[in-house]
Formats: sequence, structure tokens, C-alpha cells
Amino acid sequence: MERAVRGEMDMEEDVHKLYKNGVDNLLKWLVATAQVKAGVHGATKRFLDAAAEEARNPKKPSAPIYLEGLYESVYNARWHHVVGVPGGEGTGMEVHEGKPPQSWTYKADGVSLEKDDGVEQSGAARLRLMVLTSEKGWPYSWEEDEFTRDCHVNCEVERVWQIVRNDLTEWFSPHRGTDCTPERRVLVGTPGIGKSMGAGSYLLYQLLHCDVEKLQVVA
Repeated sequence: MERAVRGEMDMEEDVHKLYKNGVDNLLKWLVATAQVKAGVHGATKRFLDAAAEEARNPKKPSAPIYLEGLYESVYNARWHHVVGVPGGEGTGMEVHEGKPPQSWTYKADGVSLEKDDGVEQSGAARLRLMVLTSEKGWPYSWEEDEFTRDCHVNCEVERVWQIVRNDLTEWFSPHRGTDCTPERRVLVGTPGIGKSMGAGSYLLYQLLHCDVEKLQVVA
């Protein structure tokens, strides 16, 4: 700590010296006399020499790497869903292609939402899980040895999207005030939600399918 403070004081002292000698930019440091350069501390001289060298010979930016087909893979992810079907010996599970005809229902709970179990019909097949499959995987797994292709969406992950969607609907409304900005939310990792594997990937998919005229950038 003491060393860091001393370093800052030395740098400030050197700045004042350089200003007095008319050195107020890197170009002037390059042409400064040996006497002027010798009048500053070693750390300051090394810092300015390195910065001046970088200014004279800037590194060429590396060529961008294009990940072929990855955007399309996420955007065109395929849907499946799993439903629980009541039977004589308990509940069985069935997997169906496509989106479910009816997702989970939520009700307001203060500034958030909670799952509304009251609207589910007794004895009817109940949605248990939705699965989005991206053939080239999801962004969080692209640096791994193997891509993770399936994004599992349970009722908690869907609840996250419903909250975000409500915020966006309010933000895009023509009746919103001029000072209206998107609500800042904090996603707490509840069991099974998978902030990267589930919620993060699912939010990306849904945001990419928003009206591009209203939501032009997704990051």
C-alpha cells in the first residue's frame, strides 16, 4: 500500500516537472532532451517510453474471427417439450416436438411474478420441461471441447423471460414517459435454473426474436 502511494506521488511530481519543461504529450516526450528525461523517476520514464513506442508503431488489430453458422443455429433452435401424463400407476412422461400448446401461467407478486398453479386442470397433461436444441451449441459452451446443444427451460427459467418481456413491453409502449428506462434486474441462482445453461441461453434466444425495429442490439 505504501509503495503504491509513493509511486503515485512520484508520478505526480514527474508530471509537474515535465509540464514546466513544455512536455505535455507523447510527441514532445519523444523529442525531449536527455536532461529532461533524466529528471523523472525510472518507472515514469519506462511508462512514457513504452507508451510513445506504442504510439509510433501501433499494433495492427487482429483479423476478426467469424463463427460460421453459430448465429443461425441459435436463432433457429428447435423446440421440444415434455409433459406429465397422469396414469393408473402414477405420472408418465411424454416428449413432443415443437412448442407446447400452453406454457406455464404466472401471476403478479409485487414487482415480480410467481407461477400460478391454480389455472392447471386436474387430471390434464402438465408441462414439465421445454427444450431448445441448437445444432452448433449455445454461446456459453463454444469455448469448451464439446458444444452443449440442449437448453433446458423449466418454469423458473420461463418466469425469468416473462419478467424481462413485461419490462420490454412497458419500455416499448408508446405511452411510456420520456424518462422510462429498462428495469435493472438481478438473477439469483435458484436451484435448477442454470443462469448460463438455462436462463442465459433462453433469454438470448427470445431477445433475438424480438422486433428488430424496437430492439436493435442484443449483447
